[in-house]
Order: sequence, then structure tokens, then C-alpha cells
Amino acid sequence: MQLDRFDLAILGILQQNNMMSQRDIGHAVNLSAAAVNRRIKALNTSGIIQANVAVINPASVNREITLFVEVEMVNERKEYIDEAKRRFTDLIAVQQCYYVTGEADFVLVIVVSSMIEYEQITRQLFFDNSNVKRFRTFVTMDRVKVGLSVSIPEASQAQLVSPPINRGSNG
Repeated sequence: MQLDRFDLAILGILQQNNMMSQRDIGHAVNLSAAAVNRRIKALNTSGIIQANVAVINPASVNREITLFVEVEMVNERKEYIDEAKRRFTDLIAVQQCYYVTGEADFVLVIVVSSMIEYEQITRQLFFDNSNVKRFRTFVTMDRVKVGLSVSIPEASQAQLVSPPINRGSNG
């Protein structure tokens, strides 16, 4: 799907507030609510919009500890990496999983309620897995910025409600 300036503007708005009415989005980008509806449907169908979710404050559901974990594997053959991906993604406490280059093979973001819970996860994911060579954990002290928004520079320019007024040289 080829994205135009309207699609980019709509995506920029939806990343900030996907509960905004299509009428309000249309007003912001100079389209009718019906046109916005068609575009959002196409963005969903094409997979550009991957999900519409609620972002929950972890502390409000007793998940106050966020950990970043680097995992180094013993064997990097495809079947072992695929198995690790499956194990990591199957566990709901693993919020994000990245297969990376460098010393570590994976970087995980894990959210738990206690270090006891994390210890149980380490046993399940790392100690009970003979292909995990080592892992290193970083415990966050403060969630300074958290988000999954994708930078769309064109979106901020495309969100102009009306073009600037040209007043000529007489001001």
C-alpha cells in the first residue's frame, strides 16, 4: 500500500490517540469521516496498523518491575534460534523480544510483580534451557519514556488543518 500525506497524518494521530473520533481526525486532516474510515480500514487490512490496544500502567496491575535481559545462546543454528523465539514469545511476562547482533543474541523486556516471579522466569527460560550460554539482567529504576510510536516526520507536516495564508509582501 502506498501511503500519501493523508495516511501519514492519520497514522500520526492514531499513534497518539486511537480513540479519537473519525470525524475529529477528518477535521484535523481535511477529509470526511467516511474517507477517514476507508483509509483506517485499508491501513488495518494491509497490516500497516498491527493492533489497536490499550496501554496499561503496569503499577496499576501490580507489575512494577521492568527488566531488560540480554541472552546469549550456545548454538545459533536456525532451529535453536527459532525455538528460543518461540519460548520467549510464549511467556506473557516477556513484553518485548528482539533478536539482535553483537554479544547477545536476544534482548528481552520483561515486566513482573516481584523478583521472586523473575527468579521463576529465569529458571524456566534460562537455567532449564541448555542452549542459553548466559544472561544479564538490567533492572529499571524509572520508566522515563515508554512507547511504541514510530517516528513519522511527514505526519506532523501533513496534519495542517489549512494551508498557511499568503499575505504577500504587504503583510
